[in-house]
Amino acid sequence: MMGTKIEDFLKDKKIDPRRILATSVKIERLQPEDRAIRLTKRLARSSEDAAKKKDAAGAKKPRSGRPVTDRTLSAALHGKPISGPAKTRLLRAVNRILEQKKQEKVELSALFDLPKKGGAAAEAAEAAEAAG
Repeated sequence: MMGTKIEDFLKDKKIDPRRILATSVKIERLQPEDRAIRLTKRLARSSEDAAKKKDAAGAKKPRSGRPVTDRTLSAALHGKPISGPAKTRLLRAVNRILEQKKQEKVELSALFDLPKKGGAAAEAAEAAEAAG
């Protein structure tokens, strides 16, 4: 039986799925700097000054505070669809583990089968071009 792309990758690199969960919790945990970013955005929204609003909009993006869950990881390993942000969190955790193992970081396409640009419309155009 053929495994999913992420499952094969984890076996190939000898990464335990439980380690992904633990790493994700450490990476995604809210830090004081994230809370400060959120505070400045909230204060800028409430103020009348347009310059402050633009400043807050261009500020660094805070962490989500939402780690990869066991449910998300098992869905990814079984080939079920998961959201884009969940895929990104999985990628960040895997890359942190690879960094600790002194290995190269990977792209999202190494873990998941990504849809082609344009979705179904592009596939239909491609099929029509090949037929005609």
